[in-house]
Amino acid sequence: MTNTANAEVFELRVYTTHEGKLDDLHARFRDHTMKLFEKHGMTNIGYWVPEGSTNKLIYVISHKSRDAAKKSWAGFVQDPNWQKVFKASRVDGPLLSKAPEATFLEATDYTPKKKWSNKDEGGYFELRIYQAAEGKLGKLDARFRDHTMKLFEKHGMKNLAYWHATDEPQSEDHLYYIIWHASKDAAAASWKGFIADPDWKAAAAASGVGRLAKPPISVYMQSTDYSKIK
Repeated sequence: MTNTANAEVFELRVYTTHEGKLDDLHARFRDHTMKLFEKHGMTNIGYWVPEGSTNKLIYVISHKSRDAAKKSWAGFVQDPNWQKVFKASRVDGPLLSKAPEATFLEATDYTPKKKWSNKDEGGYFELRIYQAAEGKLGKLDARFRDHTMKLFEKHGMKNLAYWHATDEPQSEDHLYYIIWHASKDAAAASWKGFIADPDWKAAAAASGVGRLAKPPISVYMQSTDYSKIK
């Protein structure tokens, strides 16, 4: 495992708002929060709303290191500009219905090296979370590295990023990744073609991964208008 105190880390955050408050949260991020993140050394990567959701925001930011993340968040929370914005946004009550969920992540050695980009705005992003059976995370990584990613591209899916959690217990067996589809119909067609592909069946059988500890979590998402990734 990488020493994340001195290596780039990503942070996956999930916010749940009170009903009717999601637009207010968008406005706060669009007009203030993102700029303040950058001011305090955090890099905005992507902001998404899960398909059909009226009260959730999922986003990913990055930090130069885990130590930098701690300093950045401390500086952000103490920033007078943030405190003013935060107070003003809560005049009619708090925006969030519970504390944000945060997971620190590190890139796998097979995550795409190129910058995240998409020439055509729109489409669907899919966040997937796998929990491998005990001791099988390495085999799952090998399957993605050597076979799955290429087959995703073959079937019209775009690989964006692959991560491991930095903290136990998720660091022992979890894989997080995001892929892109041209549309919801395209996603269905791509998955159908992928699952039926003889090359996938052969790779799955030979991988030694076996069954996952739990069924995969899949969240279809669409970019917000202020997301750097569309």
